Amino acid sequence: MAMIFLGGSRDIIELPPPAVERIGAIVAQEHGVLIGDAPGADAEMQGLLAGYSYEHVGVFHAGAEPRNNLGDWAAYHIPPPDGAKDFAVHAEKDREMARRADFGLMVWDGASPGTCLNILRLTGIGSPCVVYDMMRGKAATVHTIADARAMLASAGDEVRRAVAARMSDDERLALSE
Repeated sequence: MAMIFLGGSRDIIELPPPAVERIGAIVAQEHGVLIGDAPGADAEMQGLLAGYSYEHVGVFHAGAEPRNNLGDWAAYHIPPPDGAKDFAVHAEKDREMARRADFGLMVWDGASPGTCLNILRLTGIGSPCVVYDMMRGKAATVHTIADARAMLASAGDEVRRAVAARMSDDERLALSE
């Protein structure tokens, strides 16, 4: 059973039909799902999986309890580092899901630095990621760091700066190699 990291932008309130179909295929093939607890794409994906009554799901959260766990699945608390604020509160749980994943599926609004960084994390460790880019209306599989760099280049200066600000030194090094 492959482990699939599902995620996406918090501003996504409706999944694109190809992503819905792909999640249906994940369920049909009985792959394991690693998913966060955020509103937006995470919650939409959780709702879809709960509708299937799918059991092979782990919900990762940084807070004391998951913000969303729509299928009452196993929850994995990944505490943030002491003093973490804002995006840094959730970064360690995202890193853990990427580490455990064989593949990724991200629904990206074309602007979210967190989703972009998760794509980079996956490809940085050799795990391909299917990306549904809602802003540009296209889907692509990001296989390599070069693919991830090209995706990041198309995102614009503001997104690139936000991604760079959120990267760990290890992530920055992996992207530069």
